Amino acid sequence: MRKQLSLIPLLLLGACTVGPNYAGPPKAIGSAATPPAGFVRADSTLATTAPAVADWWTTLNDPMLTWLEEQALASNPNVAVAQARLKQARSALRLERANQAPNANASATYLHADLPALNLGGGGEQGGANGNASGGSGGGTSVDFFNLGFDASWEIDLFGGRRRTVEAARASAAAAEANVADAQVSLSADVAQAYIGLRDAQQRLILARDASRMQRDTLNLTLQRFNNGAASQLEVERLRNQVESTDAQILPLSASVETYLNALAILIGEAPGTLDQRLGQPGKVPLPPAQVAVGDPTALLQRRPDIRAAERNLAAQTARIGVAEAAKFPRLNLMGIIGIGGTSLDALTDLDNLVTLGAPMLQWNVLNFGRANARVGQAEGARDEAEAQYRGVVLSALRDAEDALSRFRARRNTVATLARAKASADRSAMLMQQRYRAGTATLIDTLDAERQRVSADQSLSQAVAGLTNDYVALQKALGLGWRAPTGA
Repeated sequence: MRKQLSLIPLLLLGACTVGPNYAGPPKAIGSAATPPAGFVRADSTLATTAPAVADWWTTLNDPMLTWLEEQALASNPNVAVAQARLKQARSALRLERANQAPNANASATYLHADLPALNLGGGGEQGGANGNASGGSGGGTSVDFFNLGFDASWEIDLFGGRRRTVEAARASAAAAEANVADAQVSLSADVAQAYIGLRDAQQRLILARDASRMQRDTLNLTLQRFNNGAASQLEVERLRNQVESTDAQILPLSASVETYLNALAILIGEAPGTLDQRLGQPGKVPLPPAQVAVGDPTALLQRRPDIRAAERNLAAQTARIGVAEAAKFPRLNLMGIIGIGGTSLDALTDLDNLVTLGAPMLQWNVLNFGRANARVGQAEGARDEAEAQYRGVVLSALRDAEDALSRFRARRNTVATLARAKASADRSAMLMQQRYRAGTATLIDTLDAERQRVSADQSLSQAVAGLTNDYVALQKALGLGWRAPTGA
């Protein structure tokens, strides 16, 4: 009973955990205790309802884009790298949990030795030469030895160093999980922007070819008028310059189409050229929905994966201070050995040959010349760095969202203006066609009005692509497009 009572102080010590307890993320927005209630750059056309975290691209209603996103999330190498790191972090957590338990080993040994004869007499060199010395044996000796053993050791976590290590590993695993989500957010935006770039380049290529055809028709008519003395050389050269300038745009646009096809193939984990047949036919740029949900800054900070990763890294660094603090105090290891053996197999069943050993060992590096305190200082510095990084990520996230909202609002106004300009150009072209059929306008004037219509189409198409790109950037800034990783 006295021995059992003596263990009580030891068990009480085992409940002690040194180092600071993590109290949650710090204030990260200057003097404000909480983020603002709403986004500063949002207007009345944006909904404050919480957006869906996953599959935001389905709001663009483009089946081909949805297929590309699914393929990319399943096969992109960058996401696979993040998932592999998550697997490593989860395995590290399981390892640290296992390190809290005793460590045990079992062994079985068989030894056979042939020992030479020993000459213990004083016959000198002559006796050795004759091979028969006084007191020596005439032949060698064979020895067999059998042994079964079991040993165990257990470090008592007196000051919580092991518990802090598990705490840090748990936070690191959560950070790795958030990094997987962050990789998915970036990937989904990259796929959408490459797809929009492809469709925009294909549309502009069609319009450029239409413009080139119309300009050539105008040039041919002007050449006829020049030959008849009704047009000047200056008019001919001016039109020829327009044709050459338009033709010069066609080749870069063709190259852009191929570049976007290559990019999309790589993003879904395939070789360049794989998507040429599937995506080679031109398609329209998908349009954003009329109503866009953006939520509020508080939900943004809770949702964005990079913020969650930074916060979990801060928690891990805080726990590592406790690991460094625990190293300043004594360590208690309990060790035990059980063995049985002898020179025959029968000795393994004879309990008289049983050997047991128990050895508690207390270790304390009392003369460390400040090394332990230096490690604590390093851990505290790493925690301070992680806290500063967390604050920086939060502020960057808020800026990303506000910038994206501002660009999206301005681009919508631009598209509305260009849509009105296109409508005006369409009406002008139609009126000029009517005047031409009535004989009150020349063919050159009609072709010029048609050229202006095509130019307005090009400007509007490019602006629509910019609007959808800004919508994609807004989804990325809001931290959308990730799915919770599977597996434990």
